[in-house]
Amino acid sequence: MNPSVAAAAAVALAAALPWVAGDAAVNWGLLVLLQVTVAQSWNLLGGYGGQVNLGHAAFFGIGALVTRGLWVQGTPVVGALVAGSAAAAVAGLVVGLPSLRLRGPYFAIGTLAMAEILRIVVGTTLPEVSALPSDLITGYRLVPRYYLALALAVLSTAVVWRVSCSRFGMGLVAIREDEWVAETVGVDTYRHKLAALLLSAALAGAAGGAFGYYHLSFYPQFVFSPVWTFDAVLMVFLGGIGTVWGPPVGATFFVLLREALALRLTELHVLVFGAVFVVVVLTLPGGLVDVARVLRAMRVRRPQPA
Repeated sequence: MNPSVAAAAAVALAAALPWVAGDAAVNWGLLVLLQVTVAQSWNLLGGYGGQVNLGHAAFFGIGALVTRGLWVQGTPVVGALVAGSAAAAVAGLVVGLPSLRLRGPYFAIGTLAMAEILRIVVGTTLPEVSALPSDLITGYRLVPRYYLALALAVLSTAVVWRVSCSRFGMGLVAIREDEWVAETVGVDTYRHKLAALLLSAALAGAAGGAFGYYHLSFYPQFVFSPVWTFDAVLMVFLGGIGTVWGPPVGATFFVLLREALALRLTELHVLVFGAVFVVVVLTLPGGLVDVARVLRAMRVRRPQPA
């Protein structure tokens, strides 16, 4: 099936979910869609640009806290979400301006340090739990939050698709393959990496904003947890790093399998999921989106009967 047709069908099915399923299924769907945006935001810089961001949680957390704070104070949720995305992009600019000029692990170290500093500062300065006021709890509805997550998942995938088809995207791929060679053929590597970081941070901030809008209460320190970074890495590698459709496939597989294992195996689910991840990465280096190509190749190689 054509990927565009499959994507349109998937969006249509996702849009119909609240009309045909109960709140439990809608909650699961929302979690999948939220993780699609998180994975796509990491994939944009890490998958296409080859820049390993170990502090992606910082942008997610900034978006969550800024969006929630403004929304609780009366700002319309869309405006609060835009502000949260912008704040995350500004944070990306702050860490990217100095670190992206250097080659090697400096960017990864810089982003990891920023995320950990923010996690510690937030944990020691903000209230232990961020809970909604009673008037907002009274008017809480799950379906609008689900459609917000769906819109962000579609937007993030569209952004990655557009980048992958552009000269900018080709420049990012050239940087990923060999930054020295990319510079010799005229690619402004610093500007490409910085622009990709700003896009990545803004999308991660939007995902964080959706998280802040979705939850009735959460620990502010949690939104800066490394789990948001490393879950994104897992989903991207599971689905297919540096591809448009890999993160949605990886996020769906990751969330559904993780929740199913957690319900049945409790403490053992992390071990089992880790084993599944290793098997997928070793047998399908191109990720789950590579399954169709592998199956076609196996059919072609199968000997024909005489």
